[in-house]
Amino acid sequence: MNDLIQLLPDAIANQIAAGEVVQRPASVLKELLENAIDANCTQINVVVKDAGKALIQVVDDGLGMSVTDARMSFERHATSKIKKSDDLFSIRTFGFRGEALASIAAVAQVEMRTKRAGDELGTLICIDGSEVKKQEPLACQDGTSIAVKNLFFNVPARRNFLKSNPVEMRHLVEEFQRVALAYPEISFSLYQNDMQLFNLQPGKLSKRIIGIFGNPYKEQLMVCQEDTPLIRIKGYIGKPETSKKTRGEQYFFVNNRYIKSNYLHHAVSSAYQGLMAQDQHPFYVLFLEIDPKHIDINVHPTKTEIKFDDERTVYGLLRSSVKQALGAHHIVPTLDFSLDVNFTDNWRKDESKKQDVQAENSYKTYNSPAFTKKDISGWERLFEGKPGDERLPSEEEMLAEREAAAKETLTFESKANAQDPTGVAHKESPGGGTTFQIESRYIVTQMSSGLLIFDQQALHERVLYERYQRQLNQSKGSSQQCLFPQQIGLSPSDFTLFMDLKEELSSLGFLVSVFGQQTVVINGVPADITITNEKALFEGLLDQFKHFKSELSLDKRENLARSLAKRSSIKKGVKLSQGEMESLVGQLFACQNPNYSPTGNKTFVQLDINKIDSFFNHS
Repeated sequence: MNDLIQLLPDAIANQIAAGEVVQRPASVLKELLENAIDANCTQINVVVKDAGKALIQVVDDGLGMSVTDARMSFERHATSKIKKSDDLFSIRTFGFRGEALASIAAVAQVEMRTKRAGDELGTLICIDGSEVKKQEPLACQDGTSIAVKNLFFNVPARRNFLKSNPVEMRHLVEEFQRVALAYPEISFSLYQNDMQLFNLQPGKLSKRIIGIFGNPYKEQLMVCQEDTPLIRIKGYIGKPETSKKTRGEQYFFVNNRYIKSNYLHHAVSSAYQGLMAQDQHPFYVLFLEIDPKHIDINVHPTKTEIKFDDERTVYGLLRSSVKQALGAHHIVPTLDFSLDVNFTDNWRKDESKKQDVQAENSYKTYNSPAFTKKDISGWERLFEGKPGDERLPSEEEMLAEREAAAKETLTFESKANAQDPTGVAHKESPGGGTTFQIESRYIVTQMSSGLLIFDQQALHERVLYERYQRQLNQSKGSSQQCLFPQQIGLSPSDFTLFMDLKEELSSLGFLVSVFGQQTVVINGVPADITITNEKALFEGLLDQFKHFKSELSLDKRENLARSLAKRSSIKKGVKLSQGEMESLVGQLFACQNPNYSPTGNKTFVQLDINKIDSFFNHS
């Protein structure tokens, strides 16, 4: 019988390794950027075409490679970082397993140009699906340039699983941002189809954050810093009021390597407890420096997850440092109740207002809630008089006392029997009609056998959701022009998301045009939306879309209909007129599924007469 087990050919083994290392174009960009940083470069230029499917090129001015090193870099498990097993526990660089370039070259066409500073000529290597097509000397600049073309050209099944260009571009931008944040001292640029998305100059971390996310972040950054024998923490956190429902602007770096950790994220979120809603996520860019012997980074193929040997201590120190940062910036409550420390610095700068502050702080008397005491003077007279005079008032005296009290009572005439010009009486409920509101949150209407109680927000979400679904399917959303078109600067990831949703937004009635780099202008919004701040609506819609995308598995149209319904629905606390309430109830029962909102909450409950009787223990 023939032997069954045999060694895999190198080309197939590299493709299998590529399945772990190269999941999408962003994976290629990550590996190439990390190699450039390991080469001690000061400038990195990235060129992307067709969302990385046609080209991903990374050019650096680093150390470069010799002819032998250039050729060896494409062999499996070839690395300059590991020489003995102990080195695995003291890794401070990125690429150390020697699989990245070999895996990339197995599923793409790769062209490398590299040259060291002391060499006269550099080296050109062209590889096509693990097969070396060309290796020759050439004149080139110092450093390394790697161009990855036609990703997954020889694995069409993998290429078919890639998402649309805007989605893949969003992943590329996110990967670029992570590396650029970790190394603010390096200059970065990113070009997409010959259009520049980023041009980041070297500088401080705060400058890099503003360069990536925009000028609005300048006002929300707060320094977070802690130095202990075990770990050193530094970076920036965001103010609670700028937190978002969507995760995505939270960055942890351990020894300058980006990681994902729900455990550490919980430590930061718990420090914000009581300062923001539970479903909100704060912005932060935090760097943790720790001795490599206390962590294990080789627990995940993409190296985005690590293990600490003492997670509880790291958790406590991180939470403590964030709380300390919030306190230092006067975000957490102060124990000095006589003075609002959040305004102290501003008042000190204005000399004209110091007197007002002093007058305000001089009033330190605590006033309890006011209440009126009954007049109990003359209580002694109750015990005056002769014995035997004590008696209960007669029925006639009690009747006279009631009549006297009635004269002092104000009576408002009810409109229940008021006649309109036609002479017909209107019978209304205490809330103003057969349909009325409770606390501007719930709508109550009477039916033949009891009551219906509606959640006005869930009700309106259901009505809008089905309306927007029809508009997306029919592409017939009507628009209302903005009197003053609003200009919005978007982050690169949000701009990419907008370009992906542009057609669907137009179907809903949004008239949005591109105005320069990562800037859009809102010229119109859906006609059925009553809103005064188009900018807040649009930004909230993108934020809600990202939130649903991270929490639920929805297609693009379904997600967009839910997101817009959530953002434009009538919120709790809004007072409605009689006509508005009746119209909403009528529209709800015209829906295909009137019982539940798009998120699965009940839109109404029914209280029949038997249920009402049960509240009063009627037999």
